[in-house]
Amino acid sequence: MQARRILSLDGGGIRGLVSCIWLGGVEDVLAQAGKPGLLRNFDLVAGSSTGAIIACGLGLGLSPDAMRELYKTRRHEIFPGMAGRLWSRATRLLSAGPSAPRYDAKGLEAVLREVFGDTVFGALPTPTVITAYDTLARKPVVFKSFHPDHRDLPVWEICRASTAAPTYFPAHGMTIAGRACSLIDGGIVANNPTACAIAEALRHDRQISHCGSLVVLSIGSGERNRPIPLQSAREWGALEWAVPIIDVLFDGNTDSVDYIARQLVGDAYCRMQAELLAGLDDLDDTSATNIAALEMLATDYLQQADTRDKLKALVARL
Repeated sequence: MQARRILSLDGGGIRGLVSCIWLGGVEDVLAQAGKPGLLRNFDLVAGSSTGAIIACGLGLGLSPDAMRELYKTRRHEIFPGMAGRLWSRATRLLSAGPSAPRYDAKGLEAVLREVFGDTVFGALPTPTVITAYDTLARKPVVFKSFHPDHRDLPVWEICRASTAAPTYFPAHGMTIAGRACSLIDGGIVANNPTACAIAEALRHDRQISHCGSLVVLSIGSGERNRPIPLQSAREWGALEWAVPIIDVLFDGNTDSVDYIARQLVGDAYCRMQAELLAGLDDLDDTSATNIAALEMLATDYLQQADTRDKLKALVARL
């Protein structure tokens, strides 16, 4: 397997909309350079959580613009509003108790089943890597479309597993190579899956002798900058940390992988990321105001001179 050119996609819930807009910008720059087709220019794609949905959607043949519209038109099914959440929680009170996940995942599953149908992982034309975490084995699971144990698994189920963010969605049960698994969000393992993709490239492509032979495009979904005050961090216990700790874990491993990849790959590593304004960083804010703000942030980032220069340098290497 040739794997010199890597595309990596972060998690981030509804902020996957930002990733799709940036991917559309990359596709435009590639076309202007005479290199049409986003995935034609990459040998390996990796995704975590919402990035898993985007990675598999691209592999299915959907354009970045089509994925963008998917997030916009189906967002209320994936993340139901307050009325839907209260009704869902009421119906789950006896089975799951008062601390059930915020969403029951029925809408998410319905969307994934409709988008991916019966497609199996190995049918994706571009080698694809998706992350998740098995709570039974207490180990990461790295799904690989080219692995014998994974290629016949339904794509929708792999995406469902990778998007099962604790406190937001229930874990997803799957059987992999005859073993029962309880899978949660890939962001627990690597919200930025770039390092996983680099490891696979070095392992499978014998023509790559070192990381300097790689070209890597890592797509973020917006970077949180909302502080947790010292007083809160000192005083919070299990109840107060329950939801914020998920965001902290995702942010921490995203930034650490970014640092590692930058040191390993050097100038051939291109990271697209922008700071989110306060109030735009929730994983599940599907309000029209938030969607419009995310679209504006993503579009403004593409229009910056530094971003345009960065993408031109990337395309020249692909």
